[in-house]
Amino acid sequence: MLLLRHSGMLINEKMTVNRSIGILITLFNAWGFLIICLYLPQIDKRHQSKDSIFFRDGVRRIDFVLSYVDDLNKEWEKKLERRKEFESNLQKAGLELETEDKKESEDGKIYFVKIHAPWEVLITYAEVLNIKVPIKENDIPSTVENPLDCMLAPLRLPEKVMHPEPDYFTAPFSKDKQELYLINDESTFFSPSMRNRIVNYILTRCPYGTEEGKKKFGIKRLLNNGTYSAAYPLHDCQYWKKANDPNCDNERYTLYMEWARFLRFYKEQPLDLIRKYYGEKIGIYFAWLGFYTEMLFLAAVVGLICFLYGLFTMDENMSSKEICDPAIGGEIIMCPLCDRECEYWRLNTTCHLTCFMNSFTSPLTVFQCFQIAVTLFLEFWKRRQARLKYEWDLVDFEEEQQQLQLRPEYEAKCTQKKKNPVTQEMEPYLPVTSQAVRFCISGTTVLFWVSLIIASMIAVIVYRLAVYAAFASLMENTQTLQPISGLLTPQLATSVTASCLNFVIIMILNFLYEKIAIWITDMEIPRTHMEYENRLTMKMFLFQFVNYYSSCFYVAFFKGKFVGYPGAYTYMFNRWRNEECDPAGCLIELTTQLTIVMAGKQIWGNIQEAIVPWICNWWGRRKARNNPENLYSRWEQDHDLQIFGALGLFYEYLEMVIQFGFITLFVASFPLAPLLALMNNILEIRVDSWKLTTQYRRPVAAKAHSIGVWQEILNGMAILSVVTNAFIVAFTSDMIPRLVYYYAYSENEDSPMSGYINNSLSVFQISDFPDRNKPKLNPENFVICRYRDYRYPPDHERKYLHTMQFWHILAAKLAFIIIMEHVVFIVKFFVAWMIPDVPADVKAKIKREKYLTQKILHEYELEKLKERLCQGNVTLKGLTGYDKVINTKPSLCC
Repeated sequence: MLLLRHSGMLINEKMTVNRSIGILITLFNAWGFLIICLYLPQIDKRHQSKDSIFFRDGVRRIDFVLSYVDDLNKEWEKKLERRKEFESNLQKAGLELETEDKKESEDGKIYFVKIHAPWEVLITYAEVLNIKVPIKENDIPSTVENPLDCMLAPLRLPEKVMHPEPDYFTAPFSKDKQELYLINDESTFFSPSMRNRIVNYILTRCPYGTEEGKKKFGIKRLLNNGTYSAAYPLHDCQYWKKANDPNCDNERYTLYMEWARFLRFYKEQPLDLIRKYYGEKIGIYFAWLGFYTEMLFLAAVVGLICFLYGLFTMDENMSSKEICDPAIGGEIIMCPLCDRECEYWRLNTTCHLTCFMNSFTSPLTVFQCFQIAVTLFLEFWKRRQARLKYEWDLVDFEEEQQQLQLRPEYEAKCTQKKKNPVTQEMEPYLPVTSQAVRFCISGTTVLFWVSLIIASMIAVIVYRLAVYAAFASLMENTQTLQPISGLLTPQLATSVTASCLNFVIIMILNFLYEKIAIWITDMEIPRTHMEYENRLTMKMFLFQFVNYYSSCFYVAFFKGKFVGYPGAYTYMFNRWRNEECDPAGCLIELTTQLTIVMAGKQIWGNIQEAIVPWICNWWGRRKARNNPENLYSRWEQDHDLQIFGALGLFYEYLEMVIQFGFITLFVASFPLAPLLALMNNILEIRVDSWKLTTQYRRPVAAKAHSIGVWQEILNGMAILSVVTNAFIVAFTSDMIPRLVYYYAYSENEDSPMSGYINNSLSVFQISDFPDRNKPKLNPENFVICRYRDYRYPPDHERKYLHTMQFWHILAAKLAFIIIMEHVVFIVKFFVAWMIPDVPADVKAKIKREKYLTQKILHEYELEKLKERLCQGNVTLKGLTGYDKVINTKPSLCC
């Protein structure tokens, strides 16, 4: 019994211990389960947010992201109140919000507000924005295949990349006619670019309170006052790999692999995919840039032929032979090119430079000048643009632009209202007196900055005049420079350094004026977005035109034209002697100026566009690289990218239009300019696509039916190029003097151009030099020197006056300008008249689509009416203006 009792006690104690252990294990499991339950959602959320474009539920798509930093300063409470009011109003507008706490961000400082537009919001604003959506698949057969397609196959991209969506007939969306549209899936019916455009429209007009008695609204103001730090739509995936989500289209990845890599430079651009991902405005830019580059290929070929012709016929040029001949050029003593410090020099010292210049000034240059001036490119671009307008549903966009693009800033700043004569609704307006004052201030500011550019150009001219003598003395007394003295003349050294100085001044003035132009355009308060862009474009282009081209106009049309002659030189400010052209002519200096400014601008532009954003992004992401990938969410990745602002495309257009000016306005002086532009543009397309795809946040999609005011600017420059090239050929080159000598003054029938050099140089007696001009040294006791002009010799009764040949040449130059301009203009306008702006097949497709759309809408209305009749009664509104209810019989429904 004692043993059993003892055994029972042991069993009881063991059971007690086991029960205690079980309780402990149960408590431990419960706490563990609780901890796991609390922690697992964070793990799942973080894992889900790695590369996700959806809310936490994995269903609702993120259409826009707002970010802010909760900084505890004196403005903190005001910013908090603005955010609460703004986000509350967004939710009242139907948007759905989800906030990521700053603890979830990579740096622990930034809050992210994710925005989703549900179906009801999308269809409401799709009707407001008049967005066109598919109603029927396009049944118009494609155009006849090009027989050269097999040859162009290596340049083509896959069909799925080039045309990511089927072609549909479209119609403006209406909420009441949803059955009419091809809605297969509500979540994908509106593309991401359409969705972010709709959300951005709401954000720019959503109010957030009243301050200082004025109603405040719009995300732009909240970004400017620091309430939010960023607002942007999301890229759909990382550019270097596809997303894990099978529902993701991975369009960014496709664009990078097929378009944004430089090794694809020879491939066509996927314009439809660009338009689908970035919107029509960016798509039309890349379409124009690609078309411009294609047309440059033809101009580059012509320019290269001109250059090669001049290069291969360089040894046959009689003028070069005479200059390089020691018996001719070596015996011609030229007058000094500056006062006192410069010495007499022999003409054959410019042999190499003259031969080099002759390779740029072949007779074919005139043909190329003609070919560029006509600018068939502009006419064919109109046709290409018309085709894109049809394919991208932009045919009726111009009317939409005026109705829908009213700037929120205009609505906020214009407190007075008047009735619109078209809509009969009250709308804000700016009084005429206020407009006049603002335009006066704006115009005065622009004139001041243009005057500043002209003053800087005069300063560069003074630099040229002041340092020329120093360069001449340096090169004369420095033995190490003697071997290259034939190529590096004092004039060329002065021109190169002045061009570099001018380029630096151009960049500085550009930086300053950019901010001024934006400020005065904001001050004018333009009514629409299009009006704002057009005004800013004209101001910036006027400034850039004067800034970039003023030095080239000076060298082309003024330098060396007003120098006087030995003994009677003209002086700037009565102090600096006006500079003469290089012994090889002013054309070599214009070529130097163009090369430095054009190449320098392109190099600097690529550095700004590619290298600077890459460095900024690399520096901004340096901390994130130390963290696991699943902690670096999609919205944070995009937040760390650079901002492609509203004026991002403006600067791209401006860069290309300035380049267009270089290769058209001055092409007669530099036939290789189109070739340089072609090489730059091949790189430019890939640089722009690379930076847009990899280095910048996704821009908000915007619509545009054309390149806008840039088309008129290009037309104006094409017309101006006819005049400038005619003057360059006539007054800057020596083509007209050569022709006059060939036909009127040559005495050698076997070699008509022999003796031209001696004929083109006048004689001056050294003893007639005043003390101000006479060189300090004349070691060889020269009696006469020569200079470029047509004047009588010192022993003539009309000593140093212009000869009759001078007037013959001047008359020939003027006649050439008049004839060439009229011929080119006649051909240009004739070609423009012959080439229709809209292709015939596009006109037919537009008419076909309008007809089918009206037919489908009519049939839809008839079906609706039939259904209503079948319901037993229908209300008709008669001509008398009152409603009448008609009871219908079932037989009417048959």
